[in-house]
Amino acid sequence: MNEVTRAEATAAARWCGRCGEPESGAPHPGCAAALTLEPPRFCTACRRRMKVQVLPGGWRASCVAHGELTGA
Repeated sequence: MNEVTRAEATAAARWCGRCGEPESGAPHPGCAAALTLEPPRFCTACRRRMKVQVLPGGWRASCVAHGELTGA
């Protein structure tokens, strides 16, 4: 699987990484604020629920179809 950074995933986002709803709909200010502190729970490319692991130095989330995201 390809490792993807949060910036790369956000650039191609179609779905909210926190609630899984479409990004093109109503704004998600609560989700955007929460994502600054916590890892995404949904893949922004395909809306699948991701496997998330919180680590001492950050987090790692992986989508079955799109690979792994990492963050601090």
